[in-house]
Amino acid sequence: MQIGHHPMNATSTRQAAPATSLLDSCVWSSKIFVGAWIRGSAPDHVVTEPATGAELGAIGMATPDDVADAAKRARAAQREWAEKPYTDRAAVLRRAGQLFEHHTDEIHEWLIRESGSVRAKAGIETHAAAEECYNAAALAAHPFGAVLRSEQQRLSLSRRVPVGTVGVIAPFNFPVILSIRAVAPALALGNAVVLKPDPRTAVSGGVLLARIFEEAGLPAGLLSVLPGDAAAGEAIVVHPSVRVIAFTGSTQAGRAVGELAGRHLKRAHLELGGNNALIVLDDVDVETAVSAGAFGSFLHQGQICMASGRHIVHESIVDDYTALLAQHAQRLPVGDPFVDDVALGPIIDVGQRDRIHRLVTASVSAGAQLAAGGSYDELFYRPTVLAGSAQDTPAFRDEVFGPVAPVISFSDIEEATQIATNSDYGLSLGVLTADPMRGIELASRIPAGLVHVNDQTVGDEAVVPFGGLGASGNGGRVGGIDANLDAFTETQWLTARSDMPRYPY
Repeated sequence: MQIGHHPMNATSTRQAAPATSLLDSCVWSSKIFVGAWIRGSAPDHVVTEPATGAELGAIGMATPDDVADAAKRARAAQREWAEKPYTDRAAVLRRAGQLFEHHTDEIHEWLIRESGSVRAKAGIETHAAAEECYNAAALAAHPFGAVLRSEQQRLSLSRRVPVGTVGVIAPFNFPVILSIRAVAPALALGNAVVLKPDPRTAVSGGVLLARIFEEAGLPAGLLSVLPGDAAAGEAIVVHPSVRVIAFTGSTQAGRAVGELAGRHLKRAHLELGGNNALIVLDDVDVETAVSAGAFGSFLHQGQICMASGRHIVHESIVDDYTALLAQHAQRLPVGDPFVDDVALGPIIDVGQRDRIHRLVTASVSAGAQLAAGGSYDELFYRPTVLAGSAQDTPAFRDEVFGPVAPVISFSDIEEATQIATNSDYGLSLGVLTADPMRGIELASRIPAGLVHVNDQTVGDEAVVPFGGLGASGNGGRVGGIDANLDAFTETQWLTARSDMPRYPY
């Protein structure tokens, strides 16, 4: 069954897609994209709907030889692209943003069916993707250098120049955002891009971007989309034409990418896992705090690096907080988001579901109490609340990447700080309190790349620097003007004199 030709389910509330299809499978079926749609050298990958197990199509898969071919095409196309007026690059990015908005319904359908997104989460992705393109269009016009002082009679400048070709390796959970946030600024700044999406979401995280930029008028060769296995990813990292790697994924895989890139003297921008603390102080409105905590833990089935993975709650309200959080979890509908209006869709695959369940059962065996959830039907895992967690409870200690909210109590600020900092991760932090200044003071004690006072831990915008510390990555490497300039350009020193000097040689 091909999505491009799939009749809408009678029970779906979704509006009809535009008459002009962006993602018609006739274009991309069994193909990879290297400026043109061609057969990949590896066997095809079947695109599967997690909610039903239905086959949605087949995507081409790339080998290291395909990577080498794409990198060669990128190198040939990039110089002319970089020499174009910035207005030409900005125009392509603006058209790309408009196409994301024009084809919203069709994109949503793929996100819902291929990645298990609920409708609201799909809307977050398309809105963010358009914003990434519009902000990248503005980035193309941003000043890219400075006039420097010099002791000598010469013009001395520093200027930003494109790195050449950027390799982007993106995950399954937010396949559009976590691809476009590197692809768009890299292109806007004059680079070519080789993108390897996760094969599980290769259409919404890869084919979609290829089709968007095809329609936007991006010259051939500047963007390649190469779904593939670890060998294809390694080939992108080591290819001499690929000078910068933007990787989003697990900490384990990120360490391997960073090590390999380092051996080849390349920059690797690593956005990795998180086990994020949500600290709830004793002065909050408990119901409002629980609403934030539930959203932070259960959005997209908890498959978010910024998910609220550790609920650290003051002892005076922890019982009420836990009971209300369990009530919220129990009433959240779980099911097929393509058919029903649900809060949680399916886990991406069996392997991830089983890992979640192992952590939950191990936590209960270690002494945590199951206040809600802890069960599943096929790939639908119930939102789960674990009361009485300790710091060494598996689901509290480790990143779960599933809809699990472990709750632990603290007695004072010092203990809350100790619990929150007792982690290798340092991505996102939330502090809920009636006194924002108290929250800011507490947050200053806890290393984190992102801090939200009076909000849960999940949040991102195209205009902000994004990245974590420690096992969560190597800092804010994407988002915002400065981070994107640092990520996707090199700084070059340039001097010019009116006359050549004479030297005593």
